[in-house]
Amino acid sequence: MKWPPLKDLILFENENVVVVNKPPHLSSLDERFAENPSLLKLAREHHPDLRLCHRLDKETSGALILAKNDETYRFVSMEFEHRRVLKRYHAVIEGIHRFDQTEVDLPIGPGRNGLMKIDFKEGKEALTYFNSVSYFRHFTLVECTPITGRTHQIRVHLASQKAIIAGDTAYGGKMPFLSRLKRKFNLKDTEEERPMIGRFALHAHQIKFHCSEGVEVDVTAPYPKDIQVLLRLLDKYDR
Repeated sequence: MKWPPLKDLILFENENVVVVNKPPHLSSLDERFAENPSLLKLAREHHPDLRLCHRLDKETSGALILAKNDETYRFVSMEFEHRRVLKRYHAVIEGIHRFDQTEVDLPIGPGRNGLMKIDFKEGKEALTYFNSVSYFRHFTLVECTPITGRTHQIRVHLASQKAIIAGDTAYGGKMPFLSRLKRKFNLKDTEEERPMIGRFALHAHQIKFHCSEGVEVDVTAPYPKDIQVLLRLLDKYDR
């Protein structure tokens, strides 16, 4: 896959930080034995000293902060550690779920095969708030605000509410197919139906933080094309 240069992904830049809109299917860091570049590698072609202040799952798109110098990296890292960074994600989930500042406060720990699970004995504290944004007949668009930053936190917490992200087969979800929604859906005998989105539908939509004393950055990341297409199809065929 050909990736765009970092300059085409930049949402905000000043003398200390760059905020980019990470494409889906692009790893934040280099992967062992992987042929594709990472976001960090693309970033260092733009500015050799850039460092990731946090990560997104490979399949997750959206706002990601990179620091241009060690001082800023340490400052933003402390902002994350003290939970002063506001992160809002958007997810398309299976089913109708009416969340209204719904709090999910369940500890998360390692599960099998690199996945995570709710673990009351040895899991680490994890807190997320959920708000429903838009309803379809079979899906709901939800805003997710994680307070802590555990691995797969949003995915695990939504699954705990039986509100699995569309396409998140690792946590029990299904790929969303248009044939489920559209009447008189037909394929040629030689064709195989493709899902409406080829990954789990999670996007880091907004991030708000201080990059230095008194300097606040508030960035909204537009939806990538695949989530735009998914929402357009749901709006047309699933109302």
